[in-house]
Amino acid sequence: MTDPWVALEPGADHAAHARILRRAHETFTSVGAVPRPVRAVVAESWRRSARAGVGPDGTADVDLVDGDLGAYRAEHPLARVMPVFRELLGTFAVDGEHLLAVCDAHGRLLWVEGHPATRARAQRMNFVPGARWAESAMGTNAPGTAISVDRPVQVFAAEHFARSVQPWTCAAAPVHDPRTGRVLGAVDITGGHGLAHPHSLGFVQAVARAAESQLALLVPAERSGEGAPELTALGRDEALLLIDGRKVRLSRRHSEILVLLARHPEGLTGDELLCALYEDESITPVTLRAELTRLRRVLGADLLGSRPYRLTVPVECDVAVVERRLESGAVAAAAAAYAGPLLPASQAPSVVRLRQRLADAVRMALIARRDPDLLADWVYAPWGEDDLDVWRALAAVRPTATFLARLAGLESELAAPAVWRRTASR
Repeated sequence: MTDPWVALEPGADHAAHARILRRAHETFTSVGAVPRPVRAVVAESWRRSARAGVGPDGTADVDLVDGDLGAYRAEHPLARVMPVFRELLGTFAVDGEHLLAVCDAHGRLLWVEGHPATRARAQRMNFVPGARWAESAMGTNAPGTAISVDRPVQVFAAEHFARSVQPWTCAAAPVHDPRTGRVLGAVDITGGHGLAHPHSLGFVQAVARAAESQLALLVPAERSGEGAPELTALGRDEALLLIDGRKVRLSRRHSEILVLLARHPEGLTGDELLCALYEDESITPVTLRAELTRLRRVLGADLLGSRPYRLTVPVECDVAVVERRLESGAVAAAAAAYAGPLLPASQAPSVVRLRQRLADAVRMALIARRDPDLLADWVYAPWGEDDLDVWRALAAVRPTATFLARLAGLESELAAPAVWRRTASR
């Protein structure tokens, strides 16, 4: 295979290769071995799927319906480029009896459009708007795998992990935020095995790039109208400020200051900022003023006021986005916006407290929601892999052998120091 992301070379025998893949899939699901000629990208995806506790006979869960789905779609960034997707892929999907699908960064389908008969068939496997098709939920599939590996990928026949999906072939490409580079979701074309051609993968990749180009054109125009800078601090040691169409990467200390000022639009005095930023009481106000002077040079004098220190325009911080979604009960949307702990390397006292408070709020909402896919996303993220409470919640709602074994191992690891202490005290 010349391109490892393409399922079949032109002219390959679709039926013969599908039979080979079915046998390979049965071998993997029965003994865990991946025989040749399964592609490396598919083999790795199968292993991830198995580790996530996905079963080959599973069905996609529908997370969002009716008003919740409509509200979530309306505010999603990819809503702005749906006209691009429809113009470039919509007619192709209808004419070829395929489907155009768009998902968010967690593999949740937002739009599924195309040929009516094909849509009706796809509904039988819950390939519908609002359904969760992440790898951790449905195993290997083009939109879920494209997001997982952040690459365009084609999935053919029994390369799909779930047996119900194996009559289909799909190709998907991730779509990124042109400002931050983060994955916003993926665009997918799904249909029969005739899509197993390099052209379909190249086509969907070109559509994704066109959407990113359109987003890059739309965002500066919207921002100039809004006049509200955006601060991205979740999952980053150095925050990113988007202002007037430009990106400003802040130092760690400046990141902490901006997060705190964004949280306190009324402003903070010098003494309040000192206490919020430094544990060391020997740090003087002169040190803080020097930092703020440097920050003013970075931001521009018009953005940072003094007496008290404050931001002169509202700044939208991703921390506030997560909090608002949690307050409204939109747990799935909050989890999608939570890109990781707030400024994880920061030791500033107020940032540490806010970081822990936000993480606890998200994880407790996930535990209360009892959605196995959202729980699995948390424990398979770097910040959640040792989260005992979430592992217990996941094992309770999806008691697979994989999850139960991981829970037992984690409980054993956490219990070991306590045993050692009791033994040492005798």
